[in-house]
Amino acid sequence: MKSFITTVTLLVLTVLAMGVAAEKTTDAPRPDGLRGAGYSATPSAPPIAGVTDRKGREERNYPEQPPVIPHSIDGYQLDKRFNQCLDCHSRSASPESGAPMVSITHFMDRNKQVLAAVSPDRYFCTQCHVPQTDVDPLVENQFETVDEVLRRLAEAGDGQGGAE
Repeated sequence: MKSFITTVTLLVLTVLAMGVAAEKTTDAPRPDGLRGAGYSATPSAPPIAGVTDRKGREERNYPEQPPVIPHSIDGYQLDKRFNQCLDCHSRSASPESGAPMVSITHFMDRNKQVLAAVSPDRYFCTQCHVPQTDVDPLVENQFETVDEVLRRLAEAGDGQGGAE
């Protein structure tokens, strides 16, 4: 009987010790990352970057890049019933608003059939187009625009550069 009481006592003490140890666990070591906090911490979100209101068109970095939106779209209605972007960018409104008309490709369906109105496939602008912001990149990168690549190749004497 004495050994049974000893075993039960040790078992209870072990369970209590595990509970205390679980409360005092520290965060696992973490790699240096973008979070800036341990895995179990919940850091506050950084403020949303302000949208730039620029006049004119932004330079594109690669062929077929969708143009960025050079103004704020906060509060724009963009749902299946109404697309507020078309108030300025539609075929009829663009001459008066001075905004560029949506590309002719937006009037084609997936079978390249030309439609009278913007294709449902292209109706939700923010699938491809995003507002431009002035923020520092989160991570460094070595992205080069097409012009930079061609210039580098021309300078290297590769013979494949020289786009003007």
